[in-house]
Amino acid sequence: MESKRQVPNNIALVTGASSPRDIGTAICRKFASQGLSIFFTYWKADPAWIEEFQQTITNMGVRCESLEIDLSNPNAAYEILDSVETKVRFPSILINNAAHSKSDGYLHLDAQTLDHHYAVNMRSTFLLCVEFARRFEKSDLDTGRIINLTSGQDLGPMPGELAYAATKGAISAFTRSLSQELAPLGITVNAVNPGPTDSTWMTDEIREQLLPKFPMGRIGLPEDVAQTIAFLASEEAKWITGQIINSEGGFIRG
Repeated sequence: MESKRQVPNNIALVTGASSPRDIGTAICRKFASQGLSIFFTYWKADPAWIEEFQQTITNMGVRCESLEIDLSNPNAAYEILDSVETKVRFPSILINNAAHSKSDGYLHLDAQTLDHHYAVNMRSTFLLCVEFARRFEKSDLDTGRIINLTSGQDLGPMPGELAYAATKGAISAFTRSLSQELAPLGITVNAVNPGPTDSTWMTDEIREQLLPKFPMGRIGLPEDVAQTIAFLASEEAKWITGQIINSEGGFIRG
């Protein structure tokens, strides 16, 4: 049986767990294995799978609740936190994993594409972070964790993904600045760049192209990301804040 790490609290809020191969789904499983209750959000998922997944988490001996929500809704952050407080109670761990991605490039980039990426990747993430902090300050908790997902935009270009690269890259800057504001509250704020991960977006053709760039001989898995995030959420990581963790398995860019 896997040993459990000490965690600041026993409730984790995870956005973007909509299919069996999602990074968000792997994070939920990892946290549940450590005894944390789970509240996750999803969008346009198979209702039968959502029910099955919730039962799987519940069978691990923890509570599991969920909410279907469109994160492009300006009020999504408030609705999510209202829901988790009503269905479970206020969490001490927030994982901003959900993202919007649609290929563009300079020939196709337009206002609508930018707005869609901004609404999910930036606005929902940023509002969830600050509203979490405001409610945390009124709670009886003394330790909290915010972990955002980014995609390595600081490390190299992403041609054909201008809106995605720009909006996900903003998360890094936001994370660093927010960490300074929230440190006095006992909340650490970090981001994780997992590199190319074999989740819902990867095809056989993409795998074939990427595999030679991984010196460890395999492509990253959602479970790899979950391990890193579980550490940052643990008591052992209480002195780590304002960091962008590039956990890419030695991925060679270019």
